[in-house]
Amino acid sequence: MTQMHLINGKQVSRLAFGTMQFGGTADASESRALYDLCRATGITHFDTAVRYTDGASERLLGPMVSAEREDVFVATKVGYSGGAGRANIMEQWGWSRDQLRLDTVDLLYMHRFDPDTDLEETFSTLAELQQSGAVRYIGVSNYAAWQVMKAQAVAAALGTRIDAIQPMYNLVKRQAEVEIIPMACDQDIAIIPYSPLGGGLLTGKYAAGGAGRIRDNKMYAARYAQDWMHDAAAALSRIAKDENVDPATLAVAWIMHQPGDIMPILSARSVAQLKPSLAAANFEMSHELLARITALSPTPPPATDRLEEA
Repeated sequence: MTQMHLINGKQVSRLAFGTMQFGGTADASESRALYDLCRATGITHFDTAVRYTDGASERLLGPMVSAEREDVFVATKVGYSGGAGRANIMEQWGWSRDQLRLDTVDLLYMHRFDPDTDLEETFSTLAELQQSGAVRYIGVSNYAAWQVMKAQAVAAALGTRIDAIQPMYNLVKRQAEVEIIPMACDQDIAIIPYSPLGGGLLTGKYAAGGAGRIRDNKMYAARYAQDWMHDAAAALSRIAKDENVDPATLAVAWIMHQPGDIMPILSARSVAQLKPSLAAANFEMSHELLARITALSPTPPPATDRLEEA
């Protein structure tokens, strides 16, 4: 059973499940099996976005949650394309509502920061959706810490707040430790990171000759192109073998043992692929093992870069 945490008073599971592959690499039948496994293991938090798999992700997820709507926390995202202006937000929210067939979502994220739109326009639109009951909580994804703080000030003036942030975070992508995680802890913003397995790199499958996004997708290939990242993944696999556990379990558990009550978003294209990540919920990691895994990747310098004070 996954541990429960809070998003502005709302109880949610410590692990979330991202449905980015629903309707893509996971067909309708496998998507249903993934959802059922998540629910059987206590996951209540499901994450999607308006254009994941051209809308198929939301179209599949909506009917799954409708029968148990009050027991499930649904998060979606708008604004990855088209900017963060009012017209685009409202248009994409309309698409999302129609695809999910839900009148209300628990959490609506701005998918990324838009430097060309005034924050007041963005967050007054989100506040309006919240006040209408269409959205319960407001989140941001892929924002820098300074962008969150600017937006949080605007939201406060509008009588609302940012409740959640969704950054990239895993063993080989640790920049969030510098400012995003400390900022979120200070501001009582829930930290719900994506890519805990580094596009599959930290499962060890690429070293074993397997296929996946890092081989098939140029964006992921560039994101994880550095040799030291692949070396860290290989070392993690060796540690996993020593511990008689799957590397994916260690990768997710490592995040769960970082400061800040972090709630990682798991994802998978099959039940078999998901099970090792789910096992992280019950994995007891010693301080020694945590330190051993942490040492596999560079700890980023503090924001001030005064290493003598760290």
